[in-house]
Amino acid sequence: MPSDASLMQKALDAAWRYQVLTFPNPAVGAVVSNDAGEILGMGAHHKAGTPHAEVLALKEAYLTLTHDTRIEALSDSMALHLFLKENHQDLFSHLSLHVTLEPCHHFGKTPPCSSLIEALGIKRVVIGSYDESLSAKGGGAYLQSRGVDVSFGCLKEACDTLLTPFTCKEKKEPFIFYKLALSANNVATGGTITSLESRTMVHRLRDCCDLMVIGGNTVRVDRPTLDARLCEGKAPDILIYSHHKIFDKSISLFHVPNRHVFVDATLEKINAYSMVMIEGGAGMLEAMESKVEWYLIFRSPYTKEGEEIKLPKGLQEVFSQTIGEDTMSWYRRVW
Repeated sequence: MPSDASLMQKALDAAWRYQVLTFPNPAVGAVVSNDAGEILGMGAHHKAGTPHAEVLALKEAYLTLTHDTRIEALSDSMALHLFLKENHQDLFSHLSLHVTLEPCHHFGKTPPCSSLIEALGIKRVVIGSYDESLSAKGGGAYLQSRGVDVSFGCLKEACDTLLTPFTCKEKKEPFIFYKLALSANNVATGGTITSLESRTMVHRLRDCCDLMVIGGNTVRVDRPTLDARLCEGKAPDILIYSHHKIFDKSISLFHVPNRHVFVDATLEKINAYSMVMIEGGAGMLEAMESKVEWYLIFRSPYTKEGEEIKLPKGLQEVFSQTIGEDTMSWYRRVW
């Protein structure tokens, strides 16, 4: 249908806002709409163990259709499944669900979305990516066997791109991205650059990473902590990428509880981790240029004195959103 692509794009945009934050789960977005293509509900998976995108989109659609505010108080996935199954009143029987990833078909930390979709009587489900995981796949085929009109492959390439961190995990490969904070004139040095909202988001990302890679010069000059205190999260392990092994061990990053700090002239330790964030300035950016495909750039609207940093060639913007007064953008490098 002509509106399928636009509705799926809305689901993609919703999901990209939580990229990495859902790890080890995939980032997923979903949209519920009527025959006129009007969006009644939209949702994105926020964090592992919390309701899936489909459930949140259905929750919002239920509220739109009924104005029954009882559902607003529910945040637990099981509670939402039960409430929707008991109170749907066949309101969903003429609606469509667009979801970036095939609905899960297993009972993990949350109930299977496939059974909820079947119970609500949704007439049409449009899926972007197939779920290839051994534990959760098969939701689309199950719904088809129950008489639901299921379409696969809408904006499949874009949906598969969204899944890259999860795909890497399934292949037991690390997902690596470079995080950079820039002023409006591309300066990356000289103290704080971005807003508190952006810095809090970075701490949330650290909380979901198991390894951070930084350069030795950053440690010596900035003497950072590199924890996740702004979101009360866990601090990732640290790999200091340096040919010089000697550091001042009074620097706070060496004293964060439950953290391993490595100093190495190679990047081999990365392969033992799943979600890896690289931070650093011009020197680190140049050193990693041939090794990194994904970049996450936080850009301030203000200029700053200092030397303009040179970004790698071939960066293509995949998604951008406003965060505080800054802009947060995902880029993929095309060689």
